[in-house]
Amino acid sequence: MRARGDVTADIGIDVSAVARAFGDVHAVRSASLEVRHGSVTGLIGPNGSGKTTLMLMLATLLRPDSGSIRINGADPTSDPAAVRSRIGWMPDVLGSWPSLSVRDTLVATGRMYRMTRSESSRRAAELIDEVGLDELADRPTRVLSRGQKQRLSLARSLVHSPDVLLLDEPASGLDPAARVDLRDQIRRLAAGGAAVLVSSHVLAELDEFADEAVYLDRGETASREAIAGARTSARDWRIRSLDPALLERALAEIGDGAVTDALGTTVSVSGDTAAAALLTRLVTAGVPVTHFAPVVGDLEHTFLDLSGRNTPGGIRG
Repeated sequence: MRARGDVTADIGIDVSAVARAFGDVHAVRSASLEVRHGSVTGLIGPNGSGKTTLMLMLATLLRPDSGSIRINGADPTSDPAAVRSRIGWMPDVLGSWPSLSVRDTLVATGRMYRMTRSESSRRAAELIDEVGLDELADRPTRVLSRGQKQRLSLARSLVHSPDVLLLDEPASGLDPAARVDLRDQIRRLAAGGAAVLVSSHVLAELDEFADEAVYLDRGETASREAIAGARTSARDWRIRSLDPALLERALAEIGDGAVTDALGTTVSVSGDTAAAALLTRLVTAGVPVTHFAPVVGDLEHTFLDLSGRNTPGGIRG
């Protein structure tokens, strides 16, 4: 149990200068991050950035070459049993026993965590309802779709009620409604005290439920200073109006850089303060604005800026 009032006990995942190579391929060069209990942190990076390798080290499935990892204070290398008892690990793809039913799969998973059969059965029933697999509970897992297998994988990671969760692309294969359910469930788990690390390429969704983000590129995590700078760099905002011609004239008076297409007008603005000032000027000019929002969310904007793909210009405010 975490000691009340102990600051270090609030940290579920603590990674410092971790590295891992496979021969001459340096998958992770220097990764550092913290995930506190009661929060959700997104792990973001392009393909080949080292996200999965880092996740595997956190899950005790790979040893780091250097650096330190602590999961609730325990070292995955020297005490993997203690770590495994506290983490819920959901890999991108988790195989299932095709002849076992959903219910039997969860009961068997509970037994692996040394739960009694009655405890496992009770927990399986709770999770089947929680992830929405009621109608398939007694069907063999071979009939499940990709999205349904993802729900089962999430349920398996929660069987032993862990307080640290490692979720690798959890929304993969889920339909829009299931994605919303997953988002709400992850937030509930965090509200209950879990430390949640989510690796995902769907940055718009992470924007909706992640408290923090860690950016990994070429095996290295971005510094706080780099992230702060990227967050405040210029980004495109999309504007729609009931009077496009009036909008165009107003923007021409304010500054250049506006581009109009079928989705509306986009203009590059530096920071929220400049965006608020621009909106005020448009409204004051009598422009009937119906939509005013960033083209991409905060996480995607920061990621693109860190990777050098943003090319800001136009209104600087």
